[in-house]
Amino acid sequence: MHIFIFGAGYCGQAFAREIGETAERIAGTTRAADNFTALEQAGIVPFLFDGTSAPAEIVEELAGTTHLVVSISPARTGDPVLSLFGEMLRDASPALEWIGYLSTVGVYGDHDGAWVSEETPPKPISARSVERLTAERRWQELADTHGVPLAVLRLSGIYGPGRNPFVNIENGTARRLVKPGQVFNRVHVDDIAGSLALLASRSAEGIYNITDGEPAPPQDVVASAAEMMGVEPPPEIVFETADLSPMTRSFYGENKRVSNARIKKLGYRFRHPDYRQGLTALWREGNWKG
Repeated sequence: MHIFIFGAGYCGQAFAREIGETAERIAGTTRAADNFTALEQAGIVPFLFDGTSAPAEIVEELAGTTHLVVSISPARTGDPVLSLFGEMLRDASPALEWIGYLSTVGVYGDHDGAWVSEETPPKPISARSVERLTAERRWQELADTHGVPLAVLRLSGIYGPGRNPFVNIENGTARRLVKPGQVFNRVHVDDIAGSLALLASRSAEGIYNITDGEPAPPQDVVASAAEMMGVEPPPEIVFETADLSPMTRSFYGENKRVSNARIKKLGYRFRHPDYRQGLTALWREGNWKG
């Protein structure tokens, strides 16, 4: 595999570490040269990409790319990768065998706590989720036009080393917001990397929910982390009276349980199938700070 990652950030670097031994070459983009060292440590050859132009060195790198991963959020003006590379992609990447696009379970919108699967029609509420769904569909159109399999990975709330309730408790930002009936799914970054590696290795296509199997009230997750740390959890805060940013409040406006049955049917076995096991692993391994 010759892999190119547009947006080699938290998930992209985890994927590179996961698949590094089986890949001939891994390259990826970042917006700042200050991030080059982190990419190189993950086994990624770094390239600068700010979303406003198509650098010649990236076009040259794409010439040998067999597996393309896109982990860049679309903007109001559209997906920058599609806008700058979409029309040239097939000509620029004659060896391309597979595309993986990282999206979000936010495209399903609100389902009042009911279960959703990949068969559930999307009905995004937030502008960012509407943009994601538009990008999904545009990537599918491009993949169909060029006859390349596309896997869309819809991710739930991401946690892992450096991004988890332990960190939030330690730095004093953890809150236990209580909204009756509210649940969220989560996914450990290791399972994003593992799922992506499986899909890439099989050139699998279709939509896959990459998420744990236990949607749970967010306040319970914080309390569980506090118990493992041996500290008092932050006090519960009633959602209706809490001082929240518009983004946080809109996030709580979507309530659903997301099924991960399809990726498991394909053969993926989750390393952290629920938040308890995921948090326990972070705490025992001592890598929760990142």
